[in-house]
Formats: sequence, structure tokens, C-alpha cells
Amino acid sequence: MFYIALLRGINVGGNNKINMGLLKQTFEKVGMSDVQTYINTGNIIFSNKDLSKTELSRVLEEAIYDDFKLQIRVVVLSDEDLEQIIKAIPDTWKNDKEMKSDVMFLWDEINNESVLESLVIKPDIDTVKYVPGAILWSVDKKNVTKSGMSRIIGSKLYKQITVRNVNTTRKIYELIRAQNS
Repeated sequence: MFYIALLRGINVGGNNKINMGLLKQTFEKVGMSDVQTYINTGNIIFSNKDLSKTELSRVLEEAIYDDFKLQIRVVVLSDEDLEQIIKAIPDTWKNDKEMKSDVMFLWDEINNESVLESLVIKPDIDTVKYVPGAILWSVDKKNVTKSGMSRIIGSKLYKQITVRNVNTTRKIYELIRAQNS
């Protein structure tokens, strides 16, 4: 089965630097196959037949610590999980000069629709949806500073998610689909 590992907070603002080639080797060393990285922010596609998603997260977090001495959280999604998230993203959502659209991937301990209750959502500005595994958010770029969702940064919840824009999320899905064919 193919999976995507999403690492939180690497190679952002010069912090937690990890070379993607070395990261690929780390994944292979702990038994992952067909390993492919996408951009420098910690998106790794791989296959594994033996471990559950929870076990994969644990193994990968330990391997990253062993090889890079960084405590990095890892969200692991199956290709089916990612497909359900992709299907929930409206086709009109983009990340461009007019629109900001993000996918906030959730750790298992907060992966529940009730997570929306802890967000500041301004319905006239923010479009926010829960889908198992993620919160989907879109806003006109001109309203980003007025958005209630900007308050998530620095919150307890923010430490339990990893964010990718919809363009990156769609590209990752394309790469997984190509691996599966």
C-alpha cells in the first residue's frame, strides 16, 4: 500500500533543516519502499506492507530523530485517506494571487469534527470544512488578515497539525496515483 508522510516544520524559515536525499535514505533504511520526496517541506511518498499508519508514524519519527537528532511529528495517510481529502476540496479552490486555500492535516488525537469548535471562523470571510484527516480552509487573499483562522498560529491546536496548500496537496495526490498505476 502507498502512503504519504507529512513532516511538520522542516526546512521552514531556516529551521529543522533536513536534506531530502538523506531523508529518503532514512525511510529506506527502516524498510520503506518506492520512496519519493516532493519539494523541500517534508512530503514523502512510500510503500509498506507490514505496518499500520500508527506504527509507521512511530518508526519514522524515531528514524528521523536517530539520523537527524530532530523531534519531528509525522502524519501518515494512506492513498485512500488522501483521495477522500482531495475529493472534499472544491475544484474552484486554488492557492494563487487571489485565493489562499490550505489543507490542515490532523494528528489522530484531534481527528474529529469537534476540532472545528476550537477555531475562530468568520463565516463571511472564511470557508472551513472538516473531512476525516484534515481541516480545509479557503479565504480571499485580500481578507487573510481579517480571517479568524489566522489566530490558529501559536495555539495548542496549531502544534497538532501540519499545513499544505491545496496546490501541493493535489500534486502529492497526482504522484501517489502515478505510483499506483
